[in-house]
Amino acid sequence: MYMRIIETKDLHKYYYENHVKTDVLNGINLSINQGEFVSVVGPSGSGKTTLLYVLSGLEKKTKGSIKLFEKEIEEYSDHEMARLRQTKIGFIFQFYNLLPNLTVYDNILLAQVLANNSNKQRIEELLNYVGLANFRNYYPNQLSGGMQQRVAIARALVNNPAIIFADEPTGNLDVKNGLAIMELLQKLNQELHKTIVLVTHNEDLIKYGTRYLRLIDGVIIDDEIISK
Repeated sequence: MYMRIIETKDLHKYYYENHVKTDVLNGINLSINQGEFVSVVGPSGSGKTTLLYVLSGLEKKTKGSIKLFEKEIEEYSDHEMARLRQTKIGFIFQFYNLLPNLTVYDNILLAQVLANNSNKQRIEELLNYVGLANFRNYYPNQLSGGMQQRVAIARALVNNPAIIFADEPTGNLDVKNGLAIMELLQKLNQELHKTIVLVTHNEDLIKYGTRYLRLIDGVIIDDEIISK
């Protein structure tokens, strides 16, 4: 039986600034099961990135319920949430966030060190998997944008997370490299059975997933399975 990785009920997120309320998420009801590749699409300002950050615990909800790995998110201590993000959750962002003074290999290794993990064979396997085995000793400024994003993907995978949150991972890439990254994410889902939640403004990319959500003004207006 597949684990329910995420479940929300009546999830809200809003801000107050100068006594003015801004609603970002408005009553989100959502379940994501192990092995799904869910793309969240919608225009700028629809709440896509906020939803990803709230689901992953990077931002706090205002009200409603979020279960992460079948446990209410507020029941995790700060230490437990930090540990989850090191070991069970992987992140990929539009900007690769690689450390410029570290090589490809060491950028990936650092994620293991922070999680008190040591598995050099895993790093070697991932370098091969993302097609960068011959670039292990290169520095980020010696790589193309697409290659840097592959390093970021390997780093996200190095501790074998159960779920990957990807925020506009192709947004800083040209079309060719963007499609190559989407093919790699699809491969991770199909071959390694990784659960993926992807945020994108590009609706052409939803075909790589298994399901898509359309978000408008913080409300899910479509939730569809992708037919293959």
